[in-house]
Amino acid sequence: MNSLGSIRRSFAPWADPAAKPYISFDGVTKRFGDFTAVNDLSLTIFEREFFALLGASGCGKSTLLRMLAGFEEPSAGRILLDGQDLAGIPPYRRPVNMMFQSYALFPHMTVEQNIAFGLKQDGMPKAQIAERVASMLKLVKLEQFARRKPHQLSGGQRQRVALARSVAKRPKVLLLDEPLGALDKKLREETQFELMDLQQQLGLTFVVVTHDQEEAMTMADRIAIMDKGEVRQVATPAEVYEAPNSRFVADFVGSVNLFEGTVSGNGGNILTIAASDGFEINVENAGAAADGANVWFAIRPEKVRVSSRAPEGSGANVTEGEIWDIAYLGDMTIYHVRLPSGRVVKASQVNAARVIEDALTWHDKAWISFAPDSGVVLTA
Repeated sequence: MNSLGSIRRSFAPWADPAAKPYISFDGVTKRFGDFTAVNDLSLTIFEREFFALLGASGCGKSTLLRMLAGFEEPSAGRILLDGQDLAGIPPYRRPVNMMFQSYALFPHMTVEQNIAFGLKQDGMPKAQIAERVASMLKLVKLEQFARRKPHQLSGGQRQRVALARSVAKRPKVLLLDEPLGALDKKLREETQFELMDLQQQLGLTFVVVTHDQEEAMTMADRIAIMDKGEVRQVATPAEVYEAPNSRFVADFVGSVNLFEGTVSGNGGNILTIAASDGFEINVENAGAAADGANVWFAIRPEKVRVSSRAPEGSGANVTEGEIWDIAYLGDMTIYHVRLPSGRVVKASQVNAARVIEDALTWHDKAWISFAPDSGVVLTA
């Protein structure tokens, strides 16, 4: 596990100007009649990358995956894989394989027969098929279930069979369309880490489509946030969360508080914002913004502190409110604090101790505060 972790930490070909993309979407558009599902989209994915397309239903992510697989042809633009233009190449001749949410296992075949099916279609010799199937069963830890039928397996086991069948032919790229959607929450969380380990062991490029933010954040090296057929941001999970490039991305990924305001000063490395909620916000290293510009300050709930007393040295980044709602989740407590302006600010606090020293309850007066380097300034 440690070796796999170190591989993931050091893997960042997108940061190397000399690295060549393995998959390229170059100005790709896909129209269905008058509806544009993908709009002039350009995107690069690197070899051995675990890449996630994340977005709400109808954003175009599955259409993009289907075009890469060959099930749909672009209305405009090019798709290249390892330097080869895929235009006109049918799905069965592309070095990719696709795993669907439904798994699509053959119910009358055993586990090993399901895994062997594609290899037999390709005319692989029997001895090699047996060897390949055995290695796949070992890889997904299903050796003892080789002779069972799909209906005799759990949802997680069927998912593993589908995965083994998908990678048995050694495709260059594995495409996964909502691969964990049929699993329950606990099994889905376990399988996410199994998929990450398998991807590293196999050395394949994985492209996964999902609407589950946690799934994308856990598994992917990079995430493309999609909206209305366009890519809004491509970055690592940490960058997408901590440094969103727009209000849309900030609001779509995780939970966020957005304060609108006007720039009232920009001195040194401190940007000052007069928030419309009636208090002053100081932001460190916020970048250039002209005085009087309309901006938004985005801050995550875990970076907002809540207390029953005003913090010492109260000034900027502090305002008073009232506890409006409380959600105790065991490992953390979520507070909704209503400001005099009517805005409700969300703050989360880790319950590191069994006894809460500064206990707050409904309708208590409370102060929220945050550090100058805890949020990001957005202009769009």
